[in-house]
Amino acid sequence: MKVIKYMNKLITNEIFKEDPYKKNCISKINNVGNNWIELDETIFYAEGGGQLGDTGIIKTQDKEIKIENTIRENNSVKHITNSKIDISIGSTVDCIIDWERRYKLMKMHTCLHLLCSIINAKVTGGSVTDDKGRLDFNLDFKPNKEELKIKLNNLIQGNYEVSYSLISEKELDENPNLVKTMSVAPPRKNGTIRMVRIGDNIDYQPCGGTHVKNTSEIGSIDIKKVENKGKLNKRVVVSFV
Repeated sequence: MKVIKYMNKLITNEIFKEDPYKKNCISKINNVGNNWIELDETIFYAEGGGQLGDTGIIKTQDKEIKIENTIRENNSVKHITNSKIDISIGSTVDCIIDWERRYKLMKMHTCLHLLCSIINAKVTGGSVTDDKGRLDFNLDFKPNKEELKIKLNNLIQGNYEVSYSLISEKELDENPNLVKTMSVAPPRKNGTIRMVRIGDNIDYQPCGGTHVKNTSEIGSIDIKKVENKGKLNKRVVVSFV
């Protein structure tokens, strides 16, 4: 079990970064608040980068605590619950995410990476939910809806592998074009940047989210709409078929 300290504070080991398919884990309580729990390690993704936080349950020997959201606050991952927390620091618990919801988030997040590879423009905003996703692009024209749909589904059906690697902050700073988002800064931790690659050269950019192993897992996608949200802001909304 990996225990990390930051300025004498225990930091949660984020298992989902190494294994986004892990559905449950045994953990220990690091800290509790009025409506939150901190763990020594977790499979719950903390809301960020446009992706919703995970939900699920944390089980003790005699109770289940419903987790309604997961957030990141002051370098800590907090598991949010509306129920009264009656649990001791140091207790061992079983963490179980809502896998069906998480897997949809993984598929949609990966799909938005593919959309980035099709539209040659910086991303000004976006969101990832379990039924749809959107990206806003710094563009002065509206992309063709049907052309986007065809290109996106062709990439999905291309069976491209999704892999992860680390580069240094210096490498990223020397290659600013790797950053495709204008509104969200790449997650920096311990001097390294987590990079996500799809295929050999389909997409390669910094990202701290969860993704599927292969694009074919996404399934068929529909372009719901392409909207003009400003002179240099065009929104593309996608959903599962």
